[in-house]
Amino acid sequence: MSTPGDDDVAALPDVAPRLRELRRRRGLTLEAAAQRADLSPAHLSRLETGGRQPSLPMLLGLARIYGTTVSELLGEMPPEREPVIRAGRAAPHEVDGWTYHQTGASARAMQALRVEVPYGTQRDLVRVHPGEEWLYVLTGRLRLSLGDATHELDPGDSAHFDSLTPHRISAASHGGAEFLFVHTLLQSPDPHPHHPHS
Repeated sequence: MSTPGDDDVAALPDVAPRLRELRRRRGLTLEAAAQRADLSPAHLSRLETGGRQPSLPMLLGLARIYGTTVSELLGEMPPEREPVIRAGRAAPHEVDGWTYHQTGASARAMQALRVEVPYGTQRDLVRVHPGEEWLYVLTGRLRLSLGDATHELDPGDSAHFDSLTPHRISAASHGGAEFLFVHTLLQSPDPHPHHPHS
């Protein structure tokens, strides 16, 4: 249980019950959802009770399993398909030390966020999942581990890759980093397509 007045876990009352609500809405048991998310049932249970906070890869994986978006998991309401999202319209959400700012509608196939990541967090490897990701560094230096390669990105640098490639994102600069992040569940065309089975 989080203690009242603890600003570091202010987002937990929104995120934790929402994870449980969305899982139940999909008719999934704790064990079934945990298996699909490649988590232990105990770990998922702690996420749903607020004992642990989900990292970005966990949010992406759970959103895919529950048929929703990261924005909805964070408790943001769809903006009635308004094409323009004004600065400061939605309060940022802090989860696992990362701060997420809404930069796109929550009920779209493409998820867009502005993310602030402090130095020294996000140590767990992102689990592979269908889709594509694009990120653009705004401030600080970002470390992107992509498969067996590690890249350091400075402000103005960007990366675009398949989410099926194991990847990890962390801040390489002590002041942290800020980046734009776009994820879509659409997979890029296979440059070497296999012939379908007859």
